[in-house]
Amino acid sequence: MNFLDGHLFPENQDKLVITAAPYGPEWIPSDFPEDIAVSMPAQIQKAVDCYNAGATVLHLHVREDDGKGSKRLSKFNELIAGVRKAVPDMIIQVGGSISFAPEGEGQVAKWLSDDTRHMLAELEPTPDQVTVTVNTTQMNVTEHMEEADIAGTSMATPAGRRAYSEMVVPSTPSFVEEHVRRLSARGIQSAFQFYNLNSYETVERLIRRGVYKGPLVMNWVAISGGMDAPNVYNLANFLRAIPDYAVLTVESSMRNVLPINMMGMAMGLHVRCGIEDNIWNQSRTGKMTTVEQIEQLARISREFGREVATAKEARKICKIGVFYDTVEETLAANGFSPNRNGGNQGFLRKVA
Repeated sequence: MNFLDGHLFPENQDKLVITAAPYGPEWIPSDFPEDIAVSMPAQIQKAVDCYNAGATVLHLHVREDDGKGSKRLSKFNELIAGVRKAVPDMIIQVGGSISFAPEGEGQVAKWLSDDTRHMLAELEPTPDQVTVTVNTTQMNVTEHMEEADIAGTSMATPAGRRAYSEMVVPSTPSFVEEHVRRLSARGIQSAFQFYNLNSYETVERLIRRGVYKGPLVMNWVAISGGMDAPNVYNLANFLRAIPDYAVLTVESSMRNVLPINMMGMAMGLHVRCGIEDNIWNQSRTGKMTTVEQIEQLARISREFGREVATAKEARKICKIGVFYDTVEETLAANGFSPNRNGGNQGFLRKVA
């Protein structure tokens, strides 16, 4: 991305798109009973509450009636239908892991098989986005957490710590290419989850080969443990690589969430919050609900002078439903330089 004079002024930035991640599949209900919705009506109401607080993208996971993370597509269909009816303009973004919660006590948290994750393209009603991981990697979500972050929760138990420190994200080339094709065929946007420059560069190559022909909408996931650490150097390095028309949301975990989001808000990027990422206020004197986190970000953004996008504005910013016909159109629409032509080195500058 190029940042020219005036890029920090709100009139030169898009309105802020806030993604809410309120379902927190890594927690059990007793970890935060005040904010973990279990019944289907409560899970639908949670989406409504997030929307009313200012979130326009809902990162969606589902729980069973016993509070465990659901791996049943029928439950996803039920929740999506309920959210569509209650807040029809909200962007529904299904978490591509389905549910990484362990099956039983002492088991490692696992992502489901490729075949099962491919079935997310068959959800009905159709979601707007499905998150797509790129390149197999470690996902040790506990690596940069402090002991006080998880004290008193299920993650602090030996079984809980092992479950989430040993987790691996399986995302091979064959999976990614097939998944993107299936989602695109159903008109579902691939919301790419980038852990570092390597995963971003893989998707750029997919675009240049014509595998993906849509807007580059993505998260920079700075949670350490196999992914970028949440610091300004990693963020700046990532921003230097991505094209000008990419739509980037920043994401981190625990008390890194707020400062990383503040950096993103200042630079015209977009933000994500919720109990899937963090359960604490910044002084860690108490837990903070997803709605409270959304309200905090909306308030801070307005103090920057940057307004929060409405749902209809967020759909336009995120280019929901937009796909392109050719590789050349996709590259240009996203702000990439064209593919090499013949034996030349490439395009060191864009053609005026």
